[in-house]
Amino acid sequence: MCGIVGVIGRQDAAPLLLDALRRLEYRGYDSAGIATLVEGGIERRRAEGKLGNLAGVLETKALPGTTGIGHTRWATHGAPTERNAHPHATSRVAVVHNGIIENHAELRAELEAKGARFETETDTETFVRLLDDLLAQGMQPVAAFSAALKRVHGAFALAAVFAGHPRLLLGARQGAPLAVGFGEGEMFLGSDALALAPLTRRIAYLEEGDWAVVTDDGARFFDAADAPVDRSIVQTAVSGAVVGKGNYRHFMEKELHEHPAVLGDTLRQYLDPRTLEVRLPRLPFDPARVPRLTLTACGSAFLAAHVGRYWIEQLARIPCDAEVASELRYRNPPLPDGGAAILVSQSGETADTMAALKLLRDANQKVLSIVNVPESTMARSSDAALLTVAGPEIGVASTKAFTAQLAVLACLAIGFGRARRELSTLDEGRLTQALLQVPGHAAAILEKDAQIRALAEEVAKARDVLFLGRGSMFPIAMEGALKLKEISYIHAEGYAAGEMKHGPIALIDSAVPVIALCPSGPLFEKTASNLQEAAARGGRIMAFTDAEGAPALRRFAEHVIELPSVDPFSAPILHTIPVQLLAYHVAVLKGTDVDQPRNLAKSVTVE
Repeated sequence: MCGIVGVIGRQDAAPLLLDALRRLEYRGYDSAGIATLVEGGIERRRAEGKLGNLAGVLETKALPGTTGIGHTRWATHGAPTERNAHPHATSRVAVVHNGIIENHAELRAELEAKGARFETETDTETFVRLLDDLLAQGMQPVAAFSAALKRVHGAFALAAVFAGHPRLLLGARQGAPLAVGFGEGEMFLGSDALALAPLTRRIAYLEEGDWAVVTDDGARFFDAADAPVDRSIVQTAVSGAVVGKGNYRHFMEKELHEHPAVLGDTLRQYLDPRTLEVRLPRLPFDPARVPRLTLTACGSAFLAAHVGRYWIEQLARIPCDAEVASELRYRNPPLPDGGAAILVSQSGETADTMAALKLLRDANQKVLSIVNVPESTMARSSDAALLTVAGPEIGVASTKAFTAQLAVLACLAIGFGRARRELSTLDEGRLTQALLQVPGHAAAILEKDAQIRALAEEVAKARDVLFLGRGSMFPIAMEGALKLKEISYIHAEGYAAGEMKHGPIALIDSAVPVIALCPSGPLFEKTASNLQEAAARGGRIMAFTDAEGAPALRRFAEHVIELPSVDPFSAPILHTIPVQLLAYHVAVLKGTDVDQPRNLAKSVTVE
């Protein structure tokens, strides 16, 4: 959500800023802009919509200057218009901002009473006008920035440039990520290492409450109390190579076809194919003694945590709660002494999950995170982090990162089961073997693309869709519904199959497709019975199953797609792929913006 870049360079900053913003497109945005320092003043170029519109503006009216800031905006306060696009500026200062300034209304009223005239509806302009007021009183930029930070409340990352100070960038973070990049005679700011990777691999991350004074020869860091602090410069592992779509139409399509490789790379970290054992790194808690686990996340990551709860309770017999992070922080549940938590996130920057982390820390819970970005705030703030090896995921709707999260949780469940002596060596070997077969099965499922595309032609006609699953398939049903909603804008709901008769069956008619996740196994007959109830009421059953389950379902289902026969333990990972692929094809048929669906952002760094 939103992207920030800043440059103190030796060449025109605008092309560098535009390229860095392109690398932040995956976060989701609806407008963009750049400001540079030019002959003692500030100039801006902004545009509504995609970066191509901003590039067109820059072609028509070039923007000189070697120091500047850029921004991709995801609208919170104020519509996604050019007027509300960042950077916001006065004649003295320009600012870009990610997050929300919670007390903006109070500050705005105070500043308007002093004569300030606001031009936009945004909370960001409040900070700009506050800075401008302090500068007008004679304060120098660094002192004014420090004073302004003490007046604002909320979660934010900020970057500012000042007229008449061509070699100065100021940045701050409170609840949203920001990094400083170190070059040779050049310096950079960015929301993440991916934006800065073509410019530098030497990165220092601001910690919570930090602010930084960046000049062309280095950076100084201060904490929230203005005390100087040291922040380590690390060599980031993020590649500067451009992430492209290759021969695929969309990033999401490319990322769907990366499932086999990502699953293989992730599982290889935690499984020994020779001994069929799980190899977990040192954990911050003893799974043999922990009294309870809290799994928490947002969006698709929460659904991965939900599956993880099923696995861990079944295999390790550890009591688990799966909590939506945005609710956990306000429900404030009692947490046991010696308890632990598992946080799941692709970006490692999700604001609600970070707030949950703080709550868990305050309750003396040990925190283990599962993340895709090793240098993320979440990874650095946890007691330990387990990495998914998904690589950059550019499509807003999570695909390969989700299955990689499931793979790590599956390994944890086996490892915990062995630690608690709930699983025998033979059990561990069987389950590990099932996971080792997952990449190959994933490749086989992708070969069903034509069948799934044909199914999508039927689903694309619907206004409402139900997804049904039992046991660990229930969260995958919710994942299928979420993906369909996100990128095709068709209303969809995922239900536990047994719950259908307790209400949702009222929705069933011939216009409502029912997508069933129904692999053979101990829950097959129960699920098939629920589906027959829907079919008897005119429901159009479209089932994903395997060779063993297909004959029974074909008696009443309109469509049956056979997937590889797998161990029930690994089935949730593999049934994820066809429902994600189905959503993709439906979205393509409906002509939506698959990679950047409306109103959504990749990394949600505001509450």
